Amino acid sequence: MEKPGEMTTLSRVMQKLHEKGLDHELKMSDHGRMQNIEKQKIYNPEELKIIKTYRFEGESDPGDMSVLYLIEDKEGEIGYVLDAYGVYSTHEEAGFDEFIQKIPVEDREDQLIFA
Repeated sequence: MEKPGEMTTLSRVMQKLHEKGLDHELKMSDHGRMQNIEKQKIYNPEELKIIKTYRFEGESDPGDMSVLYLIEDKEGEIGYVLDAYGVYSTHEEAGFDEFIQKIPVEDREDQLIFA
């Protein structure tokens, strides 16, 4: 049974991010580093922290599996990286997986992020 406000779908999490102004997408840049497109900031892995990871599974199609990383920079700004999960990864950029693996992880509770 789903609890009120529980974030069980990608669209629900994305809506919450938007409502809190945390909907800044980070993408791999041409230089092999992560970039906040809106703010033109470029990051190395040690300048970021993964504060929450959400995994979503499609009802019937394995291609619908996705992972959403909530990432915080040293200034406390939160953004996200969205990817298909596993072999269905949508990131063709060289070094994406290695970059993500180098980012330190600090798993936070939803209420601490979205409060």
